[in-house]
Amino acid sequence: MAAEETRAKTAPRAPAGTPTASSGPAAGSASARAWTGRLLVVAIVLAALNLRPAITSLGALMEEVREGLGMSGGMAGLLTSVPPLCFAVFGITAPRLARRFGPGAVVCAGMAAIATGLLVRPYVSSTPLFLAASALALMGIAVSNVLMPVIVKRWFPDRVGSMTGLYSMALAMGTSVAAAATVPLTDALGGSWRTGLALWSGLAVAAVVPWLPFVRGRGAGRGEGAASGEGAAGAGAAVTRAERQPAALRITRSRTAWALAVFFGLQATAAYITMGWMAQIFRDAGVAASSAGLLLAVTMVMGVPLAFVIPRLATRLPHQGPMVLALGLCGLAGYAGLYFAPAAGAWAWAMLIGISNCAFPLALTMVGMRARTGAGVAQLSAFAQSTGYLISIPGPLLVGVLYQHTGGWGVPLALMAALMLPQMLIGFLAGRDRTVEDEATPQTTPTP
Repeated sequence: MAAEETRAKTAPRAPAGTPTASSGPAAGSASARAWTGRLLVVAIVLAALNLRPAITSLGALMEEVREGLGMSGGMAGLLTSVPPLCFAVFGITAPRLARRFGPGAVVCAGMAAIATGLLVRPYVSSTPLFLAASALALMGIAVSNVLMPVIVKRWFPDRVGSMTGLYSMALAMGTSVAAAATVPLTDALGGSWRTGLALWSGLAVAAVVPWLPFVRGRGAGRGEGAASGEGAAGAGAAVTRAERQPAALRITRSRTAWALAVFFGLQATAAYITMGWMAQIFRDAGVAASSAGLLLAVTMVMGVPLAFVIPRLATRLPHQGPMVLALGLCGLAGYAGLYFAPAAGAWAWAMLIGISNCAFPLALTMVGMRARTGAGVAQLSAFAQSTGYLISIPGPLLVGVLYQHTGGWGVPLALMAALMLPQMLIGFLAGRDRTVEDEATPQTTPTP
């Protein structure tokens, strides 16, 4: 695929009668259109910042939550599996909701759901209600997860790499900040875990505001071929009939869609294993608890700068497979280091695994590149993410079972390394220059 950054010059001409920046009275609205584009960038960044704090803030205070609610260890283990399950179940509904209400309206509602769930869950009195409030927040995260590539493709078709990198960087920043800051903020605000969890609802409330102007109308934004400035300018304009009523793809017939789904699932498996168990691996190797937490934070922080660079580079390559292989080799090296010298080279292994986990922004970028239209990206994103998150559910649980039964990390690390091999192979196939429309568009029969 040609570099996304150069696609603006191939943008189709606006329909007759459509105002442009150089057409008389419309010239005066150029600054308003530019302001709308900047507002959308702010909205995307704020939304991305809210896509993980609901998970990582809870992880930081899990022990206090268990004691406060009288939660059993088994229920706490179930709670760690709820995020990917919710992402899979609710994410699949995002394209249908976007077709009916518009992607901007759905993301705005998603931010409101996150804010409500995060505000309510610390103050409920039972574990089932805590799970229900968490599920509400995760539902908002799920639909926003799926629609972010759609929004980027629709409004910034000539800047898929840079915009994907921007919101991936913001997502990584929100993940790491919530993990690192929740406990200190809780202590500073009086030590109540309820306050420590509830404070993140404020960030979600702030994310609702910039999405409000994009709620108007189902067809916010122009067709995919428009340049980014023109696409942002048309945030409230009606789209073409073809855009409003796209032909549904038979997405399960696309080998590229399946490759992306499995690649997404395997990289998510590695990420959730890392978030759930890497600190324990270091602690069992003799690293102090505080240092183990810092090492995990380093792993997560690696995604902040790389999540911006990797998508930009990916869109400039006709085949993203070599990037998949490079990230996978970093993961294999990190796992080998954890096996042979976990304490001696701890910082190196943490950084290598952090680099490897940047397969996530690469996967999101490939979702935007493997479909030609916004409708295609919506279907592909929902399928790849929902299927992928279902694939990722057993991984962290299986690692825990192996650790418990073997009493060490040799077998779990061997499993993690073994899973990296199909991730590299299938990711290489997913990176080939093709689109799902070529493989999954329904065949029409000519009428006599």
